[in-house]
Amino acid sequence: MLSGGECLHVRGENGVGKTSLLRLLTGLSKPEAGEILWGGQSISKDIATYHRALLFLGHRDALKEDLTALENLQLYAALDGVDLSDEKALSALWRFGLRGREHLPVNCLSAGQKRRVLMARMLTRQAKLWILDEPFNALDIHAMQALQGLIGEHVEQGGLVVFTSHQEVSLPHVRVLDL
Repeated sequence: MLSGGECLHVRGENGVGKTSLLRLLTGLSKPEAGEILWGGQSISKDIATYHRALLFLGHRDALKEDLTALENLQLYAALDGVDLSDEKALSALWRFGLRGREHLPVNCLSAGQKRRVLMARMLTRQAKLWILDEPFNALDIHAMQALQGLIGEHVEQGGLVVFTSHQEVSLPHVRVLDL
């Protein structure tokens, strides 16, 4: 059980079920037994409400390659029903080192820069629960530190984070689950 202001780091060898666990927690897969609870009730009872509180970032970056970094943030904000001004979107992109790249199509960005666009999305999404599958992949040391800082801020503000990672991380209020 996790409460607001907590972070769970799920670790284990490849193939032990880390991604499968995250798919269960997001509602993308259904458990054979038991249930996933959010706010004391099964997520299956009102999956739409649960998904509004959730940000899931999987192995694939889910960015639209032909759109710019800025357009991707604006598109996802519109889909998520989040009011996102151009200033907030640009500020988020700049925070993660994308100044000067905000108007480039995503297909022109490196893998690490694409991950930085996703970090900007995490900042602008306003979700209570973040479920992140290997979020540190393709990040250099500075981007890893920025992501750890972002996760730390989210947790300090009462958010919840569940993530998988093979990298060692330094985060406040983190519990480790070894599979």
